Amino acid sequence: VQLQASGGGLVQPGGSLKLSCAASGFIFNKYGLSWARQAPGKALQWISSISSDGSVTRYAESVRGRFTISRDNAKQTLFLQMNSLKSEDTAVYYCTKESSRGQGTQVTVSS
Repeated sequence: VQLQASGGGLVQPGGSLKLSCAASGFIFNKYGLSWARQAPGKALQWISSISSDGSVTRYAESVRGRFTISRDNAKQTLFLQMNSLKSEDTAVYYCTKESSRGQGTQVTVSS
């Protein structure tokens, strides 16, 4: 299983970013996938999940209404659209499949 997140960066509060996760090594359209994040000094936090066909999504309360998870099964790619970013969203973001976690991407929200 390989999961490579990208798209992070430095953004001002209120700004937007779209993360991508390129996946390989498994049958992509058979698995639900998730995004999680880890802020400095804190535990890994689940933030969103999507079903294998994209029809069902779930969000942590802290991001509901601001973040949108989606997937392109043809391209084996998972996405996370992040709007109205806050300083507390600063973290390394990971895409996950069950217990597997790939290389993350840093998101920093700061003025």
